[in-house]
Amino acid sequence: MKIVGFHSGHDSSYSILDNGVPTIHNELERFNRRKNSVANSIQFFLDNEENFDDVKYMVTHRTGGMVDNKYMDSFNKCQKIIENNGGKLYIIGHHQSHAANAFFTSNFDEALIVTIDGGGIDHTDGSLHNKSYIDTHTNALITCTTFWSGKDNKLKPLKMIPSGVINLGKDWSMCTSKIFGLGTWRDSRGDQAGTVMGMAALGNPDKYMSYFENKLTDGLFDKDGDGSIDFDYLKDEAEKDEQNRFDISASLQKETEKVIRALLTPYIEEYKPKNLCLSGGVSLNCVSVGKMLDWFPGINIFVDPVPYDAGLSLGSSRYVWHHILDNPRIYDNPKNWSPYLGYTYTEGEVQKALDERSDEIEVIGADDDYVVQTMINKRIISVFGGGSESGRRALGNRSILADPTHAETKDIVNERVKHRQWFRPFAPSILREYVKDWFIHDADSPYMNIAMKFKEGMSKKVPAVVHFDDTARLQSVSKEDNEWYYNFIDKFREKTGVPIVLNTSFNDREPIVETPEHALDCFLRTNIDYLYFRDYGILVSKAWKK
Repeated sequence: MKIVGFHSGHDSSYSILDNGVPTIHNELERFNRRKNSVANSIQFFLDNEENFDDVKYMVTHRTGGMVDNKYMDSFNKCQKIIENNGGKLYIIGHHQSHAANAFFTSNFDEALIVTIDGGGIDHTDGSLHNKSYIDTHTNALITCTTFWSGKDNKLKPLKMIPSGVINLGKDWSMCTSKIFGLGTWRDSRGDQAGTVMGMAALGNPDKYMSYFENKLTDGLFDKDGDGSIDFDYLKDEAEKDEQNRFDISASLQKETEKVIRALLTPYIEEYKPKNLCLSGGVSLNCVSVGKMLDWFPGINIFVDPVPYDAGLSLGSSRYVWHHILDNPRIYDNPKNWSPYLGYTYTEGEVQKALDERSDEIEVIGADDDYVVQTMINKRIISVFGGGSESGRRALGNRSILADPTHAETKDIVNERVKHRQWFRPFAPSILREYVKDWFIHDADSPYMNIAMKFKEGMSKKVPAVVHFDDTARLQSVSKEDNEWYYNFIDKFREKTGVPIVLNTSFNDREPIVETPEHALDCFLRTNIDYLYFRDYGILVSKAWKK
């Protein structure tokens, strides 16, 4: 029995649960190659899937295109499918879905759940906040910070904070756009809030603090979209000098951390949770998540692998399966928490793509040992294999890999491959059992969602994956997460003594590659040295470099 979840807002996606276990999560941007795509996810599902016989339930949101007449033709087709199968359509809340994906993906049987983003519609009776914020016509509330308790297969809302009270997601979007001229979730360039976070490590947070202090919590934006932050002045300052940009970013980041800590602390003190789950786009601020390990010692932290809105289709499906249909939690199936929920491509599909570019490439047989040695020889390797990752982070199946022990590797990948700002950091993928030896906290970070400081002296061994504040946004890798990737890193460790490789997403200012054709396109237009189709032992180089 299958449940299909849809999300047709920005970051459109659909997901399929088969007897409670996710089997597919497809993000539209991976296929149409436009970041943050807003489109008809229902038709996206109908176009990509073939067998609808087992689809009994469908689930979406009030703004998901299925109930506001926007995509009625597609909606009617889906209605017929579930009617023929004796099923039902559910409509649930935005933050309800975020909370469900975080909790039901985790292996915690009990947790405090916090969602923070730029806003979404939740249905409420007003008992958890000031009723004046409710739209009396729809009985709906625009929320952007919510608190939940999760226990076994149930979620219970604790508090919903309306958008008019605090909206960190919108604050960051406005600052990213109005001060730095960078893209947000509304922009085809993609959300570049991470660039602002990256700049903060090079700045003095005190220089512009007065322009942000106490201004992210008091209704920053009025109805006209203007607020108490002096965007014009800060924009002028940012354009004068690169260091000013860094300093402004640092002030924004510091104030954000202060606000998040103040939001969470009362609930940590009241409920004394052993476990904390995070979701919503603001939880992509890995620096703040890393600070939580210091703020709340002893608490296990789990970050939703897809915390931004593409994860809503997964979360809503999980909510129906567990909370509504009362099915038990799934702890013993690695697919339940796996981020590798995209398509796996056959050898025939790979070969077809290779044949179409045969005049531009050279192909040889290779194995992991050969590729590891090639990487040690200062070559940049792109890897394609297994199911594509859900989420913003490439986690070994659609990745660009390099040897982190050479300082110049960072500049080479930024300039020759990713074509992005010189200061942008790269992530270390580290074998899980070695985290305690390299970082100050022995924490799980399987989805690259936590930034931590290196232990003293350790960062010097891997300069290509160290940010300017001696931190890194690490990916901890275990055999249960990705056996191939774990073994690959372990081979590198055996040859170098370093259990870490540099990992960045396989793309160039575009969504992460999805198909073999995308992989070849990106490989051929950048200065990546080799493309490794690792499932089939195929190593590709550029013909003109022979």
